[in-house]
Amino acid sequence: MKSGRSTGMKLRIPKYVVFFFAPLMILLGSAVAYAQEGAQFIPIPVLQFGLGVAESPRDVATTLQILALLTVLSVAPGIILMMTCFTRILIVLGFVQRAIGLQQTPPSQVIVSLALFLTLFIMAPTWNKIYDNALSPYLAGTVNSAQAWEGTINPIREFLFKFTRQEELSLMVTMSKMEQPRNTDEVPTRVLLPAFVLSELKTAFQMGVVIFIPFIIVDMIVASVLLAMGMMMLPPMMISLPFKIMLFVMADGWNLVVTSLLRSFA
Repeated sequence: MKSGRSTGMKLRIPKYVVFFFAPLMILLGSAVAYAQEGAQFIPIPVLQFGLGVAESPRDVATTLQILALLTVLSVAPGIILMMTCFTRILIVLGFVQRAIGLQQTPPSQVIVSLALFLTLFIMAPTWNKIYDNALSPYLAGTVNSAQAWEGTINPIREFLFKFTRQEELSLMVTMSKMEQPRNTDEVPTRVLLPAFVLSELKTAFQMGVVIFIPFIIVDMIVASVLLAMGMMMLPPMMISLPFKIMLFVMADGWNLVVTSLLRSFA
């Protein structure tokens, strides 16, 4: 037994912990000191929420506009999916990733971001019309909210009609049990939107099948060679993956896919 020494364990704090927390404690102590002394060096904003009585009909209209804006923001992802080219682009890029056989490369965040920026590029003419015909005049006070809505929905409907197939549109008109419309103006937006989404899904899967064909041929060739060599225990996907990546890079695959997507919306 060792005498004269404490049997307790000493707690050692790493140096990087001290270096990290020391400036933080200094700043916190300074803030507390300023607050206690009532110093005016660090102004602290105060956020207040409250409800009041509307003094005029304009106040009620402003409140309703704010509520409508919050509602639109809450359904913004659905609006992007249903009223733009985002769905087609995202599905086609997903087909490219799965056709090559890469599960996590490129990451999903990269695919979604690329689809989003391509959507911004393709939809720019439509959104410019909305800004010129609806948003800018409404902010300037030259048109009312109803006229601004017409200036917003008309360019969007024009885009949707341009890329909606006649078969899907006829299907949705029939299922809605409405009278056969004589022109595009008589087609409600609630009927046009699902028809557009169905058309986009059909087009995206057609493009995906075309993308899959070359890579399926590579898989079949590699599997046949391995079978002829008697290497049946070796997974064909492991051997074909480098060849598919090489084929995709040599053919400048990303350029071809993006160019095909852009031309499909021309």
